[in-house]
Amino acid sequence: MNQDQEAAAPETGEEAPMVGSRWPELLLGLALLAVAVVVIVDARRVGTGWDEFEGPRAGYFPFYIGCMLFAAAGWIVLKQLLGWKSRNPDFATTTQLGSVWSITWPMSVYVALVAPLGIYLASALLIAFFMRRHGKYGVLPISAVALGVPLFFFLVFERWFLVALPKGPIEAWLGF
Repeated sequence: MNQDQEAAAPETGEEAPMVGSRWPELLLGLALLAVAVVVIVDARRVGTGWDEFEGPRAGYFPFYIGCMLFAAAGWIVLKQLLGWKSRNPDFATTTQLGSVWSITWPMSVYVALVAPLGIYLASALLIAFFMRRHGKYGVLPISAVALGVPLFFFLVFERWFLVALPKGPIEAWLGF
């Protein structure tokens, strides 16, 4: 057992159960196949040909990138299905997957909150959550960073670069 596995093992002294790589690789391959199909279909919608006056149409390069992604993802899926009965190599311990999940679910909530709340308020909430949950910081440092970082990015993007980012009702109420 290496140091990473020792660190991931429960404190009872026993090793955390392992998750095999078969299902994660198959599911990732299928997800990439779906993304590739979306890219290919949309590229064909906007045109994949070559215009003699303007050059490549808008979907020309995305179409070929989508085709390459489809081939690579298809290879991953095929490889997993053909080797299904062979040894299932370790992917991660359940403890390691728990660590990944503790980051993934707040990020998913953040992405879902950007549309209704705006990117600045959603970012402040995400920063505050991570500082409290994973950093165990107090109210003062959390408040300073969770409000300061979105304010900094507001000034950089909205005022300096003149790039509007998604805003919610709070920003509208404050007149931003």
